[in-house]
Parts: sequence; structure tokens; C-alpha cells
Amino acid sequence: MRSDRQEDNILSLLKEKSDELARGAQRGVILQPGAIGDCILTLPLAEFLRDCVGLGGVDILGHTDYIGILPGRSCVDGIRSIDSVELHRLFSETKTFDLADGDPLINAFSDYAWIVTFLGEPDSDFEQNLIFTAHCSRSAEVITLSMNPAPRMGGMKPAGKLTTPSTELRTGHITDFYIEQFVTQSGLTLRPWRVRRGDCLIKATKSDINSGRELLEEIDVDFSEKVVVIQPGSGGAYKRCHLDNFQAVAKELVSRGIKAIFLLGPAELEQFSDETKKNIAGVAQCLTDLSLTEVVGLLSCADVFVGNDSGITHLAAAMGIKTLSVFGPTDPVIYGPIGPDVTVFRSTTETFASEPSEDLQQELLKVLTA
Repeated sequence: MRSDRQEDNILSLLKEKSDELARGAQRGVILQPGAIGDCILTLPLAEFLRDCVGLGGVDILGHTDYIGILPGRSCVDGIRSIDSVELHRLFSETKTFDLADGDPLINAFSDYAWIVTFLGEPDSDFEQNLIFTAHCSRSAEVITLSMNPAPRMGGMKPAGKLTTPSTELRTGHITDFYIEQFVTQSGLTLRPWRVRRGDCLIKATKSDINSGRELLEEIDVDFSEKVVVIQPGSGGAYKRCHLDNFQAVAKELVSRGIKAIFLLGPAELEQFSDETKKNIAGVAQCLTDLSLTEVVGLLSCADVFVGNDSGITHLAAAMGIKTLSVFGPTDPVIYGPIGPDVTVFRSTTETFASEPSEDLQQELLKVLTA
């Protein structure tokens, strides 16, 4: 006859299996209002929700210009426009917040058993109103995450003109920080899980590769040549190393028979003067104002990508493209790109953005021409 302990073990296993199946039927959503880089650095969290929490699917609610490329190329199942939900109403004072019958907010989160938000703060009016709103249609867990870790005391250790970071933080990479916060707040017993730095978070489709080849054929690229895509911009001017660095590198690559292509997005077209854009085009060919889908196609056909700390740099790294990333004031230990072939160049000199650096140029060329 079975002992009581054996029966308890069987019941425990059955409950565990039942809970696992129940979670597999649930879906989650991540509210991510950030730009391209922020959205890409959220992908390991989405993967964690799917693989470790056991959710049947994970969506991202954000700016569609940035997240539209994710379904079919990443672990994200679906996207929703941040403008499709009146999220601004959730910032009202909790004591005055209410939902009348038929309010569209009532069913805004009815599909989700887990809601992870980078909007609002823990215990804020936004979080309390989000919980109330979600529970109007179903029982849901709401987890509010901080976007950035809080630094401890620390500094920079100089190593010549190019330096390495020594700042101590409460965590390592920002993607681990997101998952650590979720585990702490969720109350779930989950096995330890660290983000795998060498993973491809985004995989180009055959259609992407075909469109990328068509794009390059239009500018007469010989596919026997090595193709290096250079994006000299970034969301913040303080993150952009001096443009002369990239121009000097491109000029040297062209002289060695390597195809260098400058990629200029809307930010660069707005920030750079007409004279600057003319100078860039005089060094190498330029592709301008491509859609993000077209950028994915272009990168899928590139041998190497070179850029600052920018969203497109994170995209190239996440796609598995050999990526050379130039960091200035932001710490790559925390915010560095994730991918299987990433090399980071770090400079904290005061002239990072204002003056060219021959040392940086030579370091980049050493890798590019190896």
C-alpha cells in the first residue's frame, strides 16, 4: 500500500503540473515606453516570462515604430500601440480614479494574467490605478520595474585614453536587473536565470535578407566585397563620438577595397547640417531615412556594423551581426549591446564628443581590417 508520504508527493507533482499547464494558458504584456534600444534590452525579460514563468505568450505595448519588427523575429508574440490605450488617465490620483460601465480601459488588459510595466513607480498612483483597471476584467498580477539601477559609490579607472569602467552597481547588466526585480516582486519560486550575452535576440527572416540584398543592389554593391555599415548618430549628443572618427575609418576602409556605407536615420538628418551630410557622402555612400524594417534588411546583409551607443547598435548586435560599439559616458557593463559578436570601445575623455581621437580610429581599424 502507498504511504501517506507517497500520496503527498503524487498530489504535489499533480498540483505542480496543473499550475504549469495553467500558466501556459496565460499571457503577459510588458509596458515599455522606451526607444529602440530600451525595447531590445527588454527582450530577455520577455523570454524569461515565456520560458521560466511558463506563460503561453508575451506581448509588448509600446511605440509601434520601435517594436513593430519584433513579432516573427523575436520571442515577442504580439505588439500593441501605446497610443491605443489611454494610459495617461492612470496617472490620476488614486482617490479620484474610477471607471464607469463601458469604459474602454476596463477591457484594455483583459487578455493578460501578468502585466509588467516600466511606466510609473512601485506604490504610485499609476500602479494602483493599473491594478484596479486590470482587476475590472480578470485577476492579474502587476509588476512595476525601474528602468535604471541605482549606482553605488564608484568611479572610473583610467587606462590611457581608452578606459574601462569600475563603477559598482547593485547588479550587472541592465537585462539581469530587470529579471532580478521581477523575481523579487513576483513571489514565485524560480530557478536562477542569467541573461546569455551571446544569444541572438532578433533573427532576420528570408524576406529581410532578400530586401537587404535589393537595397544594396540599388547602390551597386558588389557582394564579393566586405560590407561595413556605419551609423554615426545616437539619441543623445553626449553619446556620439566625434564624427571625424567615423569618417576617417570609412575613408581608410574604402582605400582598402572595403565597402563602407553610412546609415543616417531621421535623428541624424535633423541634427547634422547640410554641409556635414555633404561631407559624409563625399567619403562613402549613404543610405538615409530607411524604415526600421529596411534597416533590419540592410543589417542582415552586412559583414560588420559600427556605431555609437544607440538603438541601431543594439539592433545589429541582437541580430548577431559583428558589432563594434563606441561608448562614452554611459557604462557598457550595464548598458552594453547583447549579441554573439560584440566589441565595445570605451572612452571617458572630456573630448569624447567634441574632438576626434586617433587612438579610437586605430583601435576600430585594427578590428575592422583584421
